[in-house]
Amino acid sequence: MKIWIDADACPRVIKEIVFRASERLEVPVCLVANKGLSKHHSRLVTSVVVADGFDVADDYIAEHATPDDLVITADIPLAARIVAKGAVGIDPRGELYTEENVGERLSMRDLMQELRSGGAVQGGPAQFGMTDRQRFASSLDRLLTRMLKAKPVNKKSAV
Repeated sequence: MKIWIDADACPRVIKEIVFRASERLEVPVCLVANKGLSKHHSRLVTSVVVADGFDVADDYIAEHATPDDLVITADIPLAARIVAKGAVGIDPRGELYTEENVGERLSMRDLMQELRSGGAVQGGPAQFGMTDRQRFASSLDRLLTRMLKAKPVNKKSAV
């Protein structure tokens, strides 16, 4: 099992929550971005910098993630690809992407883009706040617990 982070737009606080969970559970994390990322002090955290371009990081994650993996992304088209592949996806606000909701979320995204481009709607999602952070941390904990029960991982305390 590996945790993939679509790192270009992922809030720093979310990355920090993931890094703490990674250390606690000894689950590797891979950050994927098309720009340089700061160094990490954990042997479990790696970074991949892909070429600059539209959806290059998304393509990398979709190609390399497996059904045992967890992908953290706010990019709904990437989430749809991950769900179709059988992996688990979650957004930085803690909402799980599923076969049941990802199609609807894609449709809503497309509608909102049309409305914004036509001037009918302005702005984007609400500012990221403490409630979002807490919801993400709780969702991540539940998901990792469920996923690790399905596939045991060698934890620090187990020798």
